[in-house]
Amino acid sequence: MVKVSTLIAGASMGVAYAVAAPAELAERADCVFTDAAKANANKVGCSVIRLSNIAVPAGVTLDLTGLDTGASVIFEGKTTFGHAQWDGPLISISGTNIQVSGGPGHLIDGNGPAWWDRQGTNNPANRKPKFFAAHKLLGKSTIKGLQVKNTPVQAFSIDGSHGLIIDNVTIDNAEGDNNGLGHNTDGFDVGDSTDITIQNSHVANQDDCLAVNSGNNIKFLGNTCTGGHGISVGSVGGHKNNVVNGVTVRGCTVANSDNGVRIKALAGASGSVTDVTFDGITLQNISKSGIVIQQDYSNGSPTGTPTAGVPIKQVTLNNIHGNVLSGGTNIYILCANCSAWTASLININGGTKANTCTGVPAGSGLPCK
Repeated sequence: MVKVSTLIAGASMGVAYAVAAPAELAERADCVFTDAAKANANKVGCSVIRLSNIAVPAGVTLDLTGLDTGASVIFEGKTTFGHAQWDGPLISISGTNIQVSGGPGHLIDGNGPAWWDRQGTNNPANRKPKFFAAHKLLGKSTIKGLQVKNTPVQAFSIDGSHGLIIDNVTIDNAEGDNNGLGHNTDGFDVGDSTDITIQNSHVANQDDCLAVNSGNNIKFLGNTCTGGHGISVGSVGGHKNNVVNGVTVRGCTVANSDNGVRIKALAGASGSVTDVTFDGITLQNISKSGIVIQQDYSNGSPTGTPTAGVPIKQVTLNNIHGNVLSGGTNIYILCANCSAWTASLININGGTKANTCTGVPAGSGLPCK
């Protein structure tokens, strides 16, 4: 950016002060960056930040934290990232009333194939950066219309945010299906946040489409999830905050996934899951289980023995329909401390493996036999 200034002599001190001219103020308000280092260093003072065809170097975060209140961030052209073994994130944004969007024809390419090794975050010899840290986005912040491809591992980490709306975002990690190379490529991970809405978005991946680990009033509306592990509340337990209160998943489609919708509590952990609604969910070609609620979860393999430390209560299951592939289970419930459930209009078929129905609350109406 070219800076234009005028010099005004200080009457009392005889000192020349540099004062921004109107042209500089206008230019500073709308900042165009083609270099990550310059964007990181000069973001403050910009009301509009345009990121144009930026190639972020290996091991560097595109750091847009601490933006001016009300700032807009627009991704233009193709944003790419160099390869290095590190934890990331590749992009980090924070602030109040921040508006993040994508310009026509843009693409944010996470360069996932450079890291993918079938192991995700389980291989310390090949550290992989998380993609987008939406931490401490406050007020009426939005992330809208982004086109994201090939994240190394988890795509959007939403933590410590309040009032954030994510709308019409596409996360395309379908290439990770090739030879099973993509792993732990979660779409949206939510923790310690309140009043979050994720809507009208599309995720193709190899892990949870949504995972709510903690938070209040989380809404997941009108989204499509392909591949991966389905839509999850949890795993709950083992985090800094282990309370989930108020999750609504409505009008979503889950296709070609391991599971449809599920709630998973970590075995032996403490916490709580309260007031969860799954409503109007379409399942297509689910390979393992259509509905899963379990209190024996463990990263890798469930223990088979549910524990009571994370009670799951006030769950509503309504109008969940579709098919599970032969060899799968339509409904899998393994509870030690579950209560106050209501189920209606459940029509899941195709699974030939017997349903598991342990600890289903009496009178729930769930057709689990």
